[in-house]
Amino acid sequence: MESLTSLRPRVVQRLLEGCTSVKTKRLFMHAAERSNHPWLKHVGLSKVAFGSGRRTIHAGGSLNSKYDLVIDEPVQV
Repeated sequence: MESLTSLRPRVVQRLLEGCTSVKTKRLFMHAAERSNHPWLKHVGLSKVAFGSGRRTIHAGGSLNSKYDLVIDEPVQV
C-alpha cells in the first residue's frame, strides 16, 4: 500500500464503486489513510457503498471506528 502513491483518483473511485466486497473496500481505505496518500482527498467516499455493520479481519483485534472494522493492529487516530 505504501508504494501506491501515484494512483489516479478517478480509477480508484471507479474501482471502489464497482467493488462488491464491503470488507475489501473498508480495508483498502483504512490502509490508504494510514499511508496518507495524496490522492485520497480527490476520492469521493460519499459515492462508495461501505455497507452497514461491523466487519472483522482479525478476531480480538482493535476497532477502527471510522470504517467499523476490527483489525489486528492498534488503531492510530
